[in-house]
Amino acid sequence: MQVHPLLAPVVDLVFPPRCPLCGEGLAAQTGLCAACWSELAIPGDPACSSCRRPLGAEATVGMICAPCLANPPRHAGIAAATLYNDASRKLVLALKHGGRIALAPLLARLMAAQLPQEIGPGWLAVPVPLHRWRLWSRGFNQSALLANELAKLSGVSLGVDALIRHKRTPMLGGLGRAARARALSGAFAPGKGWEERLKGAKILLVDDVLTSGATTDACLAVLRRAGVQVVMITCFARVLDEALDHV
Repeated sequence: MQVHPLLAPVVDLVFPPRCPLCGEGLAAQTGLCAACWSELAIPGDPACSSCRRPLGAEATVGMICAPCLANPPRHAGIAAATLYNDASRKLVLALKHGGRIALAPLLARLMAAQLPQEIGPGWLAVPVPLHRWRLWSRGFNQSALLANELAKLSGVSLGVDALIRHKRTPMLGGLGRAARARALSGAFAPGKGWEERLKGAKILLVDDVLTSGATTDACLAVLRRAGVQVVMITCFARVLDEALDHV
């Protein structure tokens, strides 16, 4: 929620600004303390030219990582705000399970900073959807909150219901690649009235955490069948334990 500048002093008086991770006092209600900022793992160059996976210092410009060589992705890249570690995990859990939706603008600002310059007007931000039962129980879709904030920041349009999840799926943790694919088979479809609008579209697929990529791959397959022109994936945290040493 954005606070009007004239009301900010009153809000700060009633609710003193605190770091959402450690509780340390802040000057304004806009971010993290310096110590917690330093705990975030921000990916950068050198990185895979295909998926933006951080690579070692010996990597050269244009290098493609081994996973992309073995299984070339059908997306146009992954723009991750952070790599998944203790700090990013706490922020994601606070948003998703703690109900602290006021964190969405902060997370989205970090995501927007990693987007390529070409992302803007003419693109459509599409959140990874939740099944209606999970949406009703949680009360919100965290990916939709992030997509909404990204639309404000980058000028992309918002397609909050461009994809729907009409099949309930189990938790994917602990499942192998093939089992994940089976669980997600047929789970997603274009939203009502979106079939024609997706043809030729440039899609920014928005998720909070990218783990194995099985969910975004399933969404990507549906979008490709719908005739989209290009899909770029953005997330707040990307699980790449082996890459943490490269940031």
